[in-house]
Amino acid sequence: MSILLVLAFCLLWPGLTKNVAGFACNWGRVSSQPLPGDIAVKLMKDNGFDKVKLFDPDPEALKALANSGIKVMVGIPNVYLEELVENNNFADDWVAQNVTAYVEDGVDIRYVAVSNEAFLMDFKDRFIHKVLPALKAVKASLDKAGLGKKVQVTIPINADIYETSNGLPSGGDFRANVTDEVVEILKFLNDNNAPLAINIYPYLSLYYDSHFPKEYAFFNATADSLVDGNITYTNAFDGNLDTLISALEKHDLGSLSIIVGEVGWPTNGAVDANIANAQRFYQGLVDRINSKKGPPKRPNEIPDVYMFGLLDENSKSVLPGNFEPHWGIFNYDGSIKYQLDLGQGKKLVPAEDVKYMKKQWCVLDPEANIDDPKMKENWKIACGASTGCTSVGNGSICEGLDNRTKASYAFNSFYQVTNQNKDGCVFNGLAIITDKDPSPSNGTCKFDIALDVEKVVITSPAPAPSPSITATSRVLEPGSKKSLAMATNKPSSIVTMAMVLGFIFIIF
Repeated sequence: MSILLVLAFCLLWPGLTKNVAGFACNWGRVSSQPLPGDIAVKLMKDNGFDKVKLFDPDPEALKALANSGIKVMVGIPNVYLEELVENNNFADDWVAQNVTAYVEDGVDIRYVAVSNEAFLMDFKDRFIHKVLPALKAVKASLDKAGLGKKVQVTIPINADIYETSNGLPSGGDFRANVTDEVVEILKFLNDNNAPLAINIYPYLSLYYDSHFPKEYAFFNATADSLVDGNITYTNAFDGNLDTLISALEKHDLGSLSIIVGEVGWPTNGAVDANIANAQRFYQGLVDRINSKKGPPKRPNEIPDVYMFGLLDENSKSVLPGNFEPHWGIFNYDGSIKYQLDLGQGKKLVPAEDVKYMKKQWCVLDPEANIDDPKMKENWKIACGASTGCTSVGNGSICEGLDNRTKASYAFNSFYQVTNQNKDGCVFNGLAIITDKDPSPSNGTCKFDIALDVEKVVITSPAPAPSPSITATSRVLEPGSKKSLAMATNKPSSIVTMAMVLGFIFIIF
């Protein structure tokens, strides 16, 4: 069996193209109260982000990006692939409503990302034959709309799409079961001067492989180098990129442009997902970007690198792991998690003009019995409807709390997700609302307050995707072999669900 690479992604960094200034990030909005678009856009600009990737044509985000000077990549979710292939008018309508209309309003859209990691093994070839015709349909529609020279198409892929025969970057090639389809797609991109977007996650290699050398995940590693011919690799990022480049070269695609669509490090929810490691990883990434240094096989080509992600997203599924809501460089409210030296004396700055709901929290009633038989059921309710419980498990920022405080943390997370609705702080009479901040005095475990945002539902011009087939990143099966050149993949969804359910019962 060949070795599988790491998957997917938002944070900031310049691109894999020459002479690119600024940083790039993924801006996800899977949150119970997303940071308002205008505030998030100003946060990007204040911190030097001049490129952003959206996973779908979110109207509020796109409207906020109008006339901002930020270059935009907008995604088409996998759920639309079939419609793009089977409906002759769908691509034209989608481009008209989600690209042309916003370009006319001043949004600087540069890329349309058709699909998202559609070749993941968990999809079991579901989309494998739909990507190329969908890509061609969108390209044709962009040309028809007169946008073909300004807006390029691309496809974001996960690193599990390629493997290595010898455990080294030089042995890179595409997975045998998708090689024909992938090569045809990449030739289409190359013929149209369009880039390939690859998602790389050294953290996930470390998380899912107990034998993966930790130092190799970072840019300023002090050990665990990998020698491949006359090249010495000191970090997983370079090893991964060059494995892809080797695969491209084997199919006469060595000139294909590359974008790093996602790369990042979470700060909570698991061992090694912490602020110190995230700060170390991102500082190395920022320094690397500022050095304008490419991977060993393309040292003079500096790819666009989209950091994952801009903000924490508290409504994301935890199936991939309890760290999943915590990929943000910034907290959910745009406040700073850790400081970075961005170069030329610039540091990270927080979001401004953020509005919060009342300073009130939901906590376990001091009179309540922690051993009450209703506790387990109410704990499950709190954890199932919010991701606050990801902060109290092993390796998380609140793991040291006693059980009563952990219960309060879970109850408060649920309460804030409900926009502080009084009915969200009942839990069979076990909880009460307080105006006294219950956050521990050590300062590392903070009880959040919901953002005060306008409660309106904004629907996309395109039909809403079915939850059963919406693509989700980073849900893979593990590879059978490991290599410093490549990252390990995620466990299957069933295994991960068992991990999540096990976590729910670990406290009580």
